[in-house]
Amino acid sequence: MVAPCYFGTEAVVSYDLRRIGAQNIELEDGRAFFEGDADIIVKANIHSRSAERILILLAKFKAETFDELFDGIYAISWEDFLPKDAEFPVKGSSLSSTLSSVPACQSIVKKAIVEKMRKAYKTEILPETGNQYRIRISLRKNIAEVYLDTSGVGLHKRGYRRNAGEAPIKETLAATMADIARVKQNSLVQDPFCGSGTLLIESAMKALCIAPGLKRRFAAENYDFIKGTIWQEARREALAEIIQDAEFEAIGFDIDEQVLDIAKKNAKFAGVEKYCKFFKADVADFAPSENSIILTNPPYGERMSDSKQVVILEKTLSERLSSYPVKGSYIISADNDFETNFGKKATRRRKLYNGMIPCQLYMYYDK
Repeated sequence: MVAPCYFGTEAVVSYDLRRIGAQNIELEDGRAFFEGDADIIVKANIHSRSAERILILLAKFKAETFDELFDGIYAISWEDFLPKDAEFPVKGSSLSSTLSSVPACQSIVKKAIVEKMRKAYKTEILPETGNQYRIRISLRKNIAEVYLDTSGVGLHKRGYRRNAGEAPIKETLAATMADIARVKQNSLVQDPFCGSGTLLIESAMKALCIAPGLKRRFAAENYDFIKGTIWQEARREALAEIIQDAEFEAIGFDIDEQVLDIAKKNAKFAGVEKYCKFFKADVADFAPSENSIILTNPPYGERMSDSKQVVILEKTLSERLSSYPVKGSYIISADNDFETNFGKKATRRRKLYNGMIPCQLYMYYDK
């Protein structure tokens, strides 16, 4: 299997995979390879906090021509995965490859699968009236990788964020920040720019051991080769792992009352409203507790039409954190001048991506 993820989150993905019992985990930039049975596929979807989706790698081969692509696809035992009536849309991508036309590649892949299944099922008709099986083809430097997508909608879609504020942080990235900050069940996490509450909600879910995929559905729940009882048992186990008496607390502040209302609703949908509090307040009035962990995503770039305002906010945040020393501050920003404006070099920095936006996670704590 393969778990694609954003650059910089690979180690956190690896931790989640080890926790569920995945074997032979190998990391590359932007993805983790691992092995396991159907139980691992199910648990990877339900428990992965930082992975974007879970894919089954069906084949990997050289494909410089359409004939090579067709033959490589045809060689896969599709009948082991797809029933006779399966609907199987094909989604592709191509990077630095001779076969650069994605629509043409998708068409060849579809044709090869149809020919193989016609032969395997001894039929001329494939109605595609059954459950959907999502096929992905990736061409990179003339190497084709063929996947069956078990997640469907990306894993960052937890199901709790019905609405979001302006330029929200991805749930998977927020979970990564909570992991890097070592949020625990007795932590106090605060965010002076909380927006729709994602950083605080993901921190709460981590602290309470709430599986991020517990309240959503996955494509592979309709796949014949994974029994429904496996999903049921995995969800029962995930429910049993939830900590009911944690001392965790999350407090968020923002100047926008409307977005704070959204944050409160999101926390309720996530099942952590008991642990998350939200208040209207300007960063200039931020007075965090000395034992708190600061996780925040200050406005920057396209989120702020006035660059001078960005500088003011970053300087103000620095002043407040200097006046009220905390356990640790973890501030993500795409502003290349952040440290200059903040007035202090970070203890550590880590490059991360918020969607397609390259950012730095600036970490301030005692060495």
